[in-house]
Amino acid sequence: MRNRWRNKRRFLFILGCGLATLETAANPYATKLGTRESAAQRINFSQSFNGLAWVIGPLIGLYIYGNQGAAPGEKLTSMILPFTSIGLVVLIVALIFMRLPLPEISEEESGHGHGIMETLVDEKTSYHKPLIKQSHFVTGVIAQFCYVAAQTGIFSYLINFVTDKNQNPRFDVENGPYFLSIGFALFMIGRMSGSYIMSRVKPARILAINAALSILLLPVVSMNLGWVSLIALYTVFLLMSIMFPTKFALGIKDLGPQTKKGASIIVMAIVGGAVFPPFMGHISDLYSMSVGFLAPVPLFMFILYYAIKGHHIKS
Repeated sequence: MRNRWRNKRRFLFILGCGLATLETAANPYATKLGTRESAAQRINFSQSFNGLAWVIGPLIGLYIYGNQGAAPGEKLTSMILPFTSIGLVVLIVALIFMRLPLPEISEEESGHGHGIMETLVDEKTSYHKPLIKQSHFVTGVIAQFCYVAAQTGIFSYLINFVTDKNQNPRFDVENGPYFLSIGFALFMIGRMSGSYIMSRVKPARILAINAALSILLLPVVSMNLGWVSLIALYTVFLLMSIMFPTKFALGIKDLGPQTKKGASIIVMAIVGGAVFPPFMGHISDLYSMSVGFLAPVPLFMFILYYAIKGHHIKS
């Protein structure tokens, strides 16, 4: 049994490395396939399909297991079917991409997608600076840390919120996958609609509006106002949708040959999702589940700062 657990941990570690590498490569690639102005729009649209998978995932799990937990000693076996299915789907997608004539973007060409090649001789161009000295990148990493921390906390405690004994209405835990799917459906809708809106409104402005509204709505969630609080929470799902890809596009903007390195650092900022939920849970234990949803407010405040001022590139 110990060897089986060790092999499972190795498998999950390799899977995590692969997913992190894929996101590090795919996100900046999406921002490069077009003009600088539409980079955030493209990455929002491409990441909309994350939402589709999140909607389907809980429902598939509900269909496979039917809300029945695995018997003692059989939990590892019960994971075989879903992970095998995921592996087969990823393999099929990889084979499809191997056959597609996708353009190759080298380090030397990395400025084309962000429209900086015409300014290579301009002394004011900032992309040649070390990453640590590019404030829009550094604050972008911090903002991404804050966002993933807030997102993971809100996602993680949605079921706790709707099944909390102090909530009215209160739902059975068996309905949890449905509530997750509803939230993720709004998440997907937000990214698709956000991608369209960004063709008319600057991405940073949309990011600022969404962050400000999230700051206003989370206290409504914490007031335990029944359906009003639940609707406010789902609205936050909708508002969060465009935040990760938009900050990613703003953070790697004009990094030139350092784009790939910068993208990998921004992806590393998702560690916020591992750090923050225990803190949010601790607040919920001390007070209530509703009060716990006040914890992400300071994180959205920093995102608001980034959208208003922090994303600007300084020469």
